[in-house]
Amino acid sequence: MAFESNNPSGHDLKIDAGPEDGGESSGYRPKALMLSALAGCSGLDVASLIKKMKLDVGSFHIETIGELTDEHPKYYHSVKVEYHFYGSNLNEDKLQRAVDLSVEKYCGVMEMFRRFAAIEIETNYHHE
Repeated sequence: MAFESNNPSGHDLKIDAGPEDGGESSGYRPKALMLSALAGCSGLDVASLIKKMKLDVGSFHIETIGELTDEHPKYYHSVKVEYHFYGSNLNEDKLQRAVDLSVEKYCGVMEMFRRFAAIEIETNYHHE
């Protein structure tokens, strides 16, 4: 049940099903990989914007929570994307602008998800 995928980056990626579906859990699950692509796409946008805006951010991460339909073929009908920023000098207005630019303008994966899922965005600031 395991597959290996590659692309022009030259990196390989293993995809596998869980034991309940005859796999060995030795790789990414296909649908979960879609959520990783969403977080990665937007994360690259936001990281680039943080650099361009010269913002002081200690670290940030993105959590994606997807809800699947009950009927087959199961797909994500809703997705929540949570942005978490950490630092002692966070400029919340500019960070929100960076998130908004990614969500509304730059992230192609976000736009693809919008075609089949309701998207909820949440931004969290953790002042250290």
